[in-house]
Amino acid sequence: MSKENINLPRAPKDLCFSEIDFIQQNFNVDAFLQEHKKNTKLETMRDDLGIYLKLLRSAMIDLINKDYIDFVNLSSNMIGLDKAINDLQTPLGQLREEVMQVQQILDDEVVTITHNINENKKVRDYKQSIFSLQYIYKSLNKLTSILCLNTFLENPVKIDILEQAAAEFNQLQFHMSRCKLNITNEKQKESEKLEQSYMTHLNEFFLACIQEQNSILLIRCLGIYVTLDKICDAENLVRKEIISPLIYSIINIENLQTDLLGLQNIYSKLLTILNVELKQLLDITLHPNRLSVKGFNFLVNSFWIDVEEKIEHYIKCIFAPGDPILFHSRYVATLEFLEKLDTECVTSECLIALKNNSQYKNFLKKWNLPVYFQIRFQEIANGIETILIEPISPTSIKGTLESLALQNEFSLYTTYIIWENLQKIWDNNIYLYQLFHKFWKFSLQICARYQTWIQTVLKEVWPIENEINNSNKIEHSTKLNFLICLYKDAEKFINILPSLLEIARIKLKEETPTVLKLLKDSLDETIKNLKKIWPDITKEIVNELLKQCVVHLKEVNDIPRLFRRTKRDIPTKSCAYIKNTLAFLINFHADYKKIIPDDVNYWLQLTLSSLTEHYLISVKDVLTSVQKTEESIRKLKKIRTYLNKSLGPYSPDVQGISDDEKIRIQLKIDVQTYVNMITEMQISTSNVLYMKELLYTVETAIKK
Repeated sequence: MSKENINLPRAPKDLCFSEIDFIQQNFNVDAFLQEHKKNTKLETMRDDLGIYLKLLRSAMIDLINKDYIDFVNLSSNMIGLDKAINDLQTPLGQLREEVMQVQQILDDEVVTITHNINENKKVRDYKQSIFSLQYIYKSLNKLTSILCLNTFLENPVKIDILEQAAAEFNQLQFHMSRCKLNITNEKQKESEKLEQSYMTHLNEFFLACIQEQNSILLIRCLGIYVTLDKICDAENLVRKEIISPLIYSIINIENLQTDLLGLQNIYSKLLTILNVELKQLLDITLHPNRLSVKGFNFLVNSFWIDVEEKIEHYIKCIFAPGDPILFHSRYVATLEFLEKLDTECVTSECLIALKNNSQYKNFLKKWNLPVYFQIRFQEIANGIETILIEPISPTSIKGTLESLALQNEFSLYTTYIIWENLQKIWDNNIYLYQLFHKFWKFSLQICARYQTWIQTVLKEVWPIENEINNSNKIEHSTKLNFLICLYKDAEKFINILPSLLEIARIKLKEETPTVLKLLKDSLDETIKNLKKIWPDITKEIVNELLKQCVVHLKEVNDIPRLFRRTKRDIPTKSCAYIKNTLAFLINFHADYKKIIPDDVNYWLQLTLSSLTEHYLISVKDVLTSVQKTEESIRKLKKIRTYLNKSLGPYSPDVQGISDDEKIRIQLKIDVQTYVNMITEMQISTSNVLYMKELLYTVETAIKK
C-alpha cells in the first residue's frame, strides 16, 4: 500500500516524533530509536508512543464502526446462494452430454474424410506412375534411335542431337523419379547403358570443341553439362584428358634440378597452360561481362587440384626446410605463383573457392615456416654470440679516431656486426612476410642483447697498462679509447634504430595505424632502454680519466716538507704536480677536441669536477695541518717566553715570512695555475664543481 492510501491520525505536536516516521519505506526500529534518543530520553519516548498508541486504537474503532453496515449487508445477500448453485448443476450436466455427442460425430466424419482423401491420393499416384512408366518406355525407345551410332556419326550437326538427347534424358530422369512402380532390371540397365553411351559421345564432342577452339559449340556443350547436372564430370574430363598429361610432363624432379630456377620455370610453364590450353574455357566460364556459362570452375577443380597432387607426389622435396636458402627461394617462387593464380580468378566467387579449397590450405601448411625461422634464428644468433663472447682487446676497435665523427660508421666490430645482422634479418633473401612478427621480435631481442653486452663489458677488468713512456708523454689507455668508441657507437646505434622501423614498414603487407603504433611503441621502448646505458659509459670514461690524474694529487701533502725549516725563498712558481695532474687531460683534449668537441667538453667537465673535489680535500687537509702546527708553535712560544728561555729551533723568523705562510702562498699559486691550465683547455671554470670553493679556500688562508 502506498503512502497516499494510508491515513494515520496526526500525532500531537508536543510528541518527540511525527506519524510520517512510521510509514517510511526504509523504516527500522533500531534506526528510529537511535535517531530520537539524541533529542529526548527513552522514558519520554515510551510515554509519547503510549499516547500515540491510544490515538491509533481510537482511529481503528472509528473505522470499524464506519464500515460495519456494509459487512452486515454482505452476509445477508449471500443467503440462498447454495440452493441456486444446486439448481444449475442438472441443466449444465445435460448440456455437457450433448456437446460430447456432437464432438464424437465430428471425429467420425473427420476419419471418414481422411480415409477417402488417402484413397484418392493413392489413385492419383498410381495413375501418375502409369503415365510416367508409359513415358519411360517411349523415352528409352526414342533415345535408342537418337543415339544410334550410325545416325549420330552421319549427322553433320551433332550438337543438335546432343541437345535433343539431353532434353530427353532430363524428361526420362524426371519420370523415373516420379514413377513408383517397379521398373524391370532390364529397362534400368538399358537406361544406364544409354546414359553411358550418351556421355561418351558428349565427352568426345566436348574435347573436340576444345581442340578446335570453337567458342559457340563450347558454350552449347557446357550448357548441356549444366542441364544434365554433370558439371563435375566436365571438370574431371578436362583435368584427366587435357590438364593432367601436360602437368605430368612439367612437374617432375628432372625439371626441378635442371638449374637454380627449376621451380620458377615449372611455375611459369604451369601458368602457360592457363594462358593457352585453358584460356578459352576460363574466358567462357569465369568472365561475368562476357557470354559465359556459370557454375564451372576449371581453374580450381581441373587445374589447381591436379597441380597440387602432382607437386606433392613428384617434387615433395621442395617443402624440406633443411637448406634455408633453397627453401626461401622456392617458397617465394611459390607465393608469386599463387598470387598470379589469384589474379586469374576474375570473380570474387572463384577467388573464394580457391582460398577455401582444402588442398590449397593443406598446400600452404606443408611449408614449415617455424622450422625455417628457427634455422635463420640460430644462424644469425650464433654469428652475433660469437662476436659478443669474445674478450675485449685492442683488436675490438674497428675504426680510427676520425671514424668517431662519422655518423654511419661504427668504431667497434661488435656494433658493426650487430647492425649488419639487423639489416640481414630484413634482407629480401631471408625475410618472409608471413614471419613478420617473429622477425620483428628477433630484431628487438638483438637490441636487448647488445644492451646486455655493453653492461657486461663495462664491468670487465682490464690489465694494467703503462701509461707513461720513456719521454714522459702521457698516452691514452686502450680501455679509454675503447670506452669512447663504445659511447659513440651506442649513440650512433640509437640514432640509426628509427630507420629499422622504416625498413619494417616497407616490408608490411597490410599497413594499418594500429600495427604501426605497436611497432613504434616497442622500438621506442628499446631505444629508451639503450639510452639508460649512456650514463654508465660516461661514468666509466670519467673514472678512467680521473684515474690517470688523481694519483698526482698526492704530492700536495709534500708541500709542507718543502718549506719547513728549509729557509726557502717565497714561492713564485707552481709545483710540478699541477702539470703532471692535468697533462693527461690536456693530451686527451688535444686528440679528441676536433673530432667530438661536445662530448669531450662534457667528459672533461665531469672529470675536472671530481678532480677538483679531490684537490679541495687535499688542500684542506694541508691547511688544517699547517694551522695545527702554527697553534702548537704559538703555545710553545708562550711557554718559553714565560720561562724566559730561548725558543730554540721552533721560534719563527720574526724578520720575514714564516714557513706556514710560504706553504699557503704555494698552495694559492698551485691552485691559480690549475685554474689557468683548465681555462687554456677552453673549459669554463664556472662549469667545474668545487672550483669556487677551492679558490675561496686558498685565498682565505692567505688573508689569515
